[in-house]
Amino acid sequence: MNIQQQGGQTSTNYAQPPAILSTKDCLYIEDMLSWNLDVIKKAHAFSLLCQDQDVVQAMNRTCQIHIRQYQTILNHLGKHVQAATNTTGGVLQ
Repeated sequence: MNIQQQGGQTSTNYAQPPAILSTKDCLYIEDMLSWNLDVIKKAHAFSLLCQDQDVVQAMNRTCQIHIRQYQTILNHLGKHVQAATNTTGGVLQ
């Protein structure tokens, strides 16, 4: 762990992230999932309304990008949950 002080504020830099998820972390992850899902839904809806095939393709690419991002977040969260389950004997703390 590396502690730095800038402008009267202390920041902590970790070599690896802590092995726990705080309530604030969980809320932020929930927000990230929600933001990505909103973009997916809107881009899909816009692609259905558009006549211009270039716009339709751009909206479809946007959907795919955010679907991958959503899956990446879920996979990361799943690994964390699996690791926490393994270290606590099946009980999440």
